[in-house]
Amino acid sequence: MVESFLEFCGDSIFNEILLLNNSYPKFTDCFQNTLLVWVPCGWLWVTFPVYLYYLLVKAVGIPLHFTCLNMSKMSFSLVLFFLAVVNVVYDANSKEHGENPTTAVFLAWSIKASTFLLTTLIIQLERIKGFITSGILWIFWFLLIVAEIIPFYTNILEETYNKSLFKFTMFYIYYGVVLLQFILHCIAEKRMRQEYHGLGKPPCPEVEASFLSRIYFWWLNSLTIIGFRREIEETDLWELNPRDHSSQIHPPFFMAWEKEAARCRQKALVNSATHVSGDYSRYSESTPLLSGMNSNYSQDSNTVTFKEGRRQQQENKQPSLFKVLVKVFGLTILASWGCKLLYDLLQFASPLILNVLIGYVENKNSEYKWKGFVYASSFFVVAMAQSLFSHQNFQISMTCGMQIKSALIAAIYKKAITMNNEARKSSTVGEIVNLMSVDCERVQMVVGYLWMVWSSPLQIALAITLLYYSLGPSVFAGLGVLILLIPVNVVLAMKQRKLQMQQMRLKDSRIKLMNEVLNGIKVLKLYAWELSFQKKVLAIRAQELANLKKTAYLSAVTSIFWTTAPFLVTLATFTTYILSSESHYLDAQKAFVSLSLFNILRFPINLLPQMLSYIVQCQVSIKRIGKFLSHDDLSPDNVTHLKVSDSAIKVENGTFRWDKDLQPQLKNVTLEIPEGKLVAVVGQVGSGKSSLISAFVGEMEKLSGKVYTKGSIAYVSQQAWIQNASLKDNILFFKPNEESKYQEVLEACALLPDLDILPAGDMTEIGEKGINLSGGQKQRVSLARAVYNNADIYLLDDPLSAVDSHVGKHIFNKVIGQNGLLRNKTRVLVTHGVQWLPVVDTIVVLVNGEITEVGSYEELLSHDGAFAQFLKTYLRQEEEEDEDPEIQKIKSQILEKVDFVTLDGTGITSGDDDTGQVRKRKKQMPQDSSIGTKPLLAKSIHATDGQPQRGDKSETAKKMPGKPGNTLIEKEKAETGQVKWSVYLTYFKAVGGISTLLILGIFALYNAASVGSNVWLSLWTDDKYLKENAGKANSTEYQNKNYLYLGIYGAFGLAQAIIILIYSLLYAIRVIRASSHLHESMLAHILRSPMEFFETTPIGRIVNRFSRDVETIDNSLPWNLRMWMNMSFATLSTVVVIGYSTPIFLSVTVPLAVLYYLVQRFYIPTARQLKRIESTTRSPIYTQFSETLTGASIIRAYGLSQTFIDLSRDKVDYNLVSYYAGIVSNRWLGLRLEILGNFIIVAAAMFAVISDSSTGGLVGLSISYALQVTSILNFLVRTNSDLETSAVSVERIKEYTETKSEADWIIYFRRPPHSWPQTGDVQFENYTTRYREGLDLVLNGITCDIKGGEKIGIVGRTGAGKSSFTVALFRLIEAAGGAIYIDGQRISDIGLHDLRSKLTILPQDPVLFSGTLRMNLDPFDSYTDAQIWTALEHAHLKAFVSELPEGLNHECGEGGQNLSVGQRQLVCLARTLLHKTKILVLDEATAAVDMETDDLIQKTIRTEFKDCTVLTIAHRLNTIMDYDRIMVLDLGLIKEFDTPETLLKNKSSVFYGMAKDANLIHGEN
Repeated sequence: MVESFLEFCGDSIFNEILLLNNSYPKFTDCFQNTLLVWVPCGWLWVTFPVYLYYLLVKAVGIPLHFTCLNMSKMSFSLVLFFLAVVNVVYDANSKEHGENPTTAVFLAWSIKASTFLLTTLIIQLERIKGFITSGILWIFWFLLIVAEIIPFYTNILEETYNKSLFKFTMFYIYYGVVLLQFILHCIAEKRMRQEYHGLGKPPCPEVEASFLSRIYFWWLNSLTIIGFRREIEETDLWELNPRDHSSQIHPPFFMAWEKEAARCRQKALVNSATHVSGDYSRYSESTPLLSGMNSNYSQDSNTVTFKEGRRQQQENKQPSLFKVLVKVFGLTILASWGCKLLYDLLQFASPLILNVLIGYVENKNSEYKWKGFVYASSFFVVAMAQSLFSHQNFQISMTCGMQIKSALIAAIYKKAITMNNEARKSSTVGEIVNLMSVDCERVQMVVGYLWMVWSSPLQIALAITLLYYSLGPSVFAGLGVLILLIPVNVVLAMKQRKLQMQQMRLKDSRIKLMNEVLNGIKVLKLYAWELSFQKKVLAIRAQELANLKKTAYLSAVTSIFWTTAPFLVTLATFTTYILSSESHYLDAQKAFVSLSLFNILRFPINLLPQMLSYIVQCQVSIKRIGKFLSHDDLSPDNVTHLKVSDSAIKVENGTFRWDKDLQPQLKNVTLEIPEGKLVAVVGQVGSGKSSLISAFVGEMEKLSGKVYTKGSIAYVSQQAWIQNASLKDNILFFKPNEESKYQEVLEACALLPDLDILPAGDMTEIGEKGINLSGGQKQRVSLARAVYNNADIYLLDDPLSAVDSHVGKHIFNKVIGQNGLLRNKTRVLVTHGVQWLPVVDTIVVLVNGEITEVGSYEELLSHDGAFAQFLKTYLRQEEEEDEDPEIQKIKSQILEKVDFVTLDGTGITSGDDDTGQVRKRKKQMPQDSSIGTKPLLAKSIHATDGQPQRGDKSETAKKMPGKPGNTLIEKEKAETGQVKWSVYLTYFKAVGGISTLLILGIFALYNAASVGSNVWLSLWTDDKYLKENAGKANSTEYQNKNYLYLGIYGAFGLAQAIIILIYSLLYAIRVIRASSHLHESMLAHILRSPMEFFETTPIGRIVNRFSRDVETIDNSLPWNLRMWMNMSFATLSTVVVIGYSTPIFLSVTVPLAVLYYLVQRFYIPTARQLKRIESTTRSPIYTQFSETLTGASIIRAYGLSQTFIDLSRDKVDYNLVSYYAGIVSNRWLGLRLEILGNFIIVAAAMFAVISDSSTGGLVGLSISYALQVTSILNFLVRTNSDLETSAVSVERIKEYTETKSEADWIIYFRRPPHSWPQTGDVQFENYTTRYREGLDLVLNGITCDIKGGEKIGIVGRTGAGKSSFTVALFRLIEAAGGAIYIDGQRISDIGLHDLRSKLTILPQDPVLFSGTLRMNLDPFDSYTDAQIWTALEHAHLKAFVSELPEGLNHECGEGGQNLSVGQRQLVCLARTLLHKTKILVLDEATAAVDMETDDLIQKTIRTEFKDCTVLTIAHRLNTIMDYDRIMVLDLGLIKEFDTPETLLKNKSSVFYGMAKDANLIHGEN
């Protein structure tokens, strides 16, 4: 075998003696003709099959044109092929002439020739597939150039030209062409653009970069230059790399999730067959994320028979999100891990090189010089390779983490749109936003560092192995220390996991509460409840901080173990070696090679515990997200959509419920609605009217029966849902713009007058939740959206309750009625307004969830049924109450018309809130609550102003900036430039000034002890006595000297342990204090902010600060600050040690420091601004998500789920552009800093070789520190950047602690008497006010005197100033001039809480909060249960609450979702009765209740508040006709203020005109 190889090759493949004992590194000819050829060519041939498959099957691209570049590449490959063939022919010819070239030579050139032909083929295939660069070919040419360096210098040094000038010349021509090919492959092809790219953003530069540019991140240079010259703006960024686009990432993920969900469903079915009896289909409910894989519920009472079986089935049915992520992204992660593996292997080359370098220095006189230079250069080569592989690992893994985040956010968003009500009940908006903002972020972060799980043990194993070869069995002493620490680590990790889960639950609770507080901020201010809710938030926060403290103490313990672990291992190993070795002598080679290996160990040992903690957090997050994604979806079987049917809507024996915990809300529903008919649905509060509409659109769980619909559906919900977009976009709702149709819809929905008021007409931006529209405007926009949609079926859930009577009449006639735009459509109208009933085709009467009567108006009144009795009783009751003869006459006419069922009655009723009937109409529209139950914030004060009018908009419009085109919601402020020192100062003040200095001092001591131990080790190994007297190792003097060195070395370690313990505990306690202080300060300032702040700031933006930014100051900032201190002191230590060991090194420190500074100056501004852009583009994702959640039912009804999912994806993609740029900027910086560090290593090594005074100990000390400098410098700038990035969160929190505050809550030296106000007198003196600086006045000099006990009705057209009048009383807006007096006390002189707590308001929007009924009634626990029950009784809720299982402790749900809107209004009434004061303000408070309940409320108010001053904003004039005086407002002025009788006598009065419009004046034209 050996002989045959020698015959093949002519020599041995490797000859160590030949290599090392020469004046230059000489390699055998066999080595040059085999390995140096086979390795580069083998790379291409091995990778080609896989690459060919990718090119032919996977790659899709537009072919490139022939260019000079690709033609040159192909030509040079053919030239190389020709040169290789010539060499083969020449060698064959030489053999014939007596020369004896070996077979290896022929084979080498033959392999080269075939490989060059292969490169030609690949170049053409890549051109056809549109590839602009080739990594495969670049690596091949690079390997070939490196391999040919050895023949290059060998031919010159061996003077080959004397033997064969032809071969000598041919080689250098060949090498020159190879070099040219390499250079050409460093350049990317240019794509020929078929179209202009001027519109939109340019493509990602990475897509057009060459392979070399990609691995060195040169393609980012243009952005860093911009960042250096000026602040980067969003317009400077590019499109997202197509590789990372949602269209590429999401489909595979969703497909894998569906497969996993299907597998789990199948497994659950198999298990259920064994463990359960009954309806097996019930257990197929593991959710599909996309299609409607939900459970088919049946009324079967069959349940699980064995508890064990149920538990197992529950476990089996949840799909594993982890498995899905592994399947979809596993290969990408493996690719990054491959780079990391190579990096880890290369990492251990440096200690081996250090070993031979120390050996060279100690025997310098007997060694060839070239060896020292080769060893020194080897450090640089190895370090450069390490840098490339390390950064490719980070780049691939972090990009993969970003892709995973994108997929998870999309999955959460999609699930949020499709999940059923039961799932929605278990996940609040705050919790779901947390999943997106915190959990997805955690998963992403961990993916970037997941390699630590296997890399750290591998590094530890390799280090221990090399240590064993260096120190022998002594290393097991150090290994024993590591093993002892493992159980400690396991226990700590388990504790941290438990604390982490608890922390996430607490965080969810806090964000959920904050979300409600912000949504209900107006109500909190009106009731002066801020302190109560501040305490509730801080109580949860206190639990969070207690949890954080426990975690911090665990971290402190971990720090002691793991910071000192490397030193303990070193100490144990060296001690054992000295005591057990024969010589008892530790030389420099063993000491510093071991030390460099221990330094490698330091990284995995220190970071592994931290990473385990993060992995635990990630595991918790994946479990939370997986659980959410596994929720059930709304079943597509809830409604069957037919293309052909006799009826538009048909329900057959349907029973429906909202979720499993509740009884069915609708029972035995059988209903058929023909096409083109107008059907009214009536019933009392809680009878199931809205539920019936929800059942039609599939929102309720169908227990039995069938629901059929035919055609498209448009849905107008009870509480209008408005998007943060222009008014026009809200109406078009993704439909094409048809101007004539659009104008017709605006006119029909009475929106044209509003366009004149709004600053930019229909292009005016509507704020979050319709904040700058009144309730009536919002409802009309919602209706206009439906009308413009041109659907087949219209489901209208009481849309007229929110508008003025005359507007309601207009809308009914123009839109809903027989002559309206929808006259040929199928319309289902839920209403409380009986005035509409005579003109509908069919009336459906609901009682307790069952349909009791169906028929026309005439049919239902033709017999003495529940419907007829209800109407007659109600109207007669009202008739008896009115004292005004004319009003009595009007009511009797209405009653007569009801009795005789004349069509004319419509007109009168429609006159709207006419007589008793008025109240009904407003059924539910809590108006401002633009969405669900959280109108609070959305509703601005101004909005309220217009709101009461329900038809109105003017005042709200005034809130907006005056210039057309201006936006209400300002873009989130992104600071520019460096984070100011004041921000750091704010944080350090929160930590504590003395504590900060103490922490720095203690940490400096720790580093001094660390450096001291290594310098001491250097002195130990260079000790001449120990070195020269190794033979006297057993002498007392020798041993004492060894023990002295060992003892002091151990003392240094002990000092480090004690110092780090003190530092860790002090640091942990103080940073938690800082976090607590900052959060508390921000919360206090937010609650003290005036309403104008909430009107112009989206809730999502504020919540983002309380979630994401608080999370940063809780966790990221302390970690980054600690790492920054570590790296700063480590850098200083390195320079000091290398300067001490090799003084000449200090000569290069200045240029290196300058370069280092320049790299930082280029990088930090770019990274900082990218982070800020990423933060500001992240907020819209959460804002839109919250908006979508509240409007999910409407989005589904219109069939626009996919449109909104796509919108969310676009926002995420847009955010990822800046995020990805941030990732790459880290890599750009890291690589350049590591190159800088690599020069430091080679400089230290070269100086050690050159210097004559170097000793083994000093060289070992210097190089072992230099080897760390690369990672230290890299980490220093990155932690510097990360610290600044984290500090941005402090900056953002600080910004909200400096917001403008409203007046003091309590002015202690001006507190009014406890009994104030005693009479309830209210005086306005020339009072003026505006909503914000720069806006017009909304009250223009009001002067009036209201006596105590008077009942004042406040009326006026849209924008008159009614709501402004009331909010001014509560000082939600402050006076611009004049004053308000209550009982002679100027209200601006007292504290806001003293004022507001002495006033009572029953607001338009029934706002409730999560928590018990008792908490919602009495958050300060000021009243007894008896008082609360009395209030409930007067509010007509006692019977309802008594029937609840938990009574006063009944959970109201988020925003009071567990109660109907009407019930919520009654709870607010009870709240008002409980907090009874001398002055009561009613803000259209009965809009959300039916007529009977309305009557009860009015009676309660008249009785309970008979001695109080009552100010009522009224849309329905009949409710205030018996008041003492009526105030008519117009354009912020009091136009009329007198008794109703006096005003009605004056036919030219404004009030008379309003009464006439409302049909309260009979017989007038």
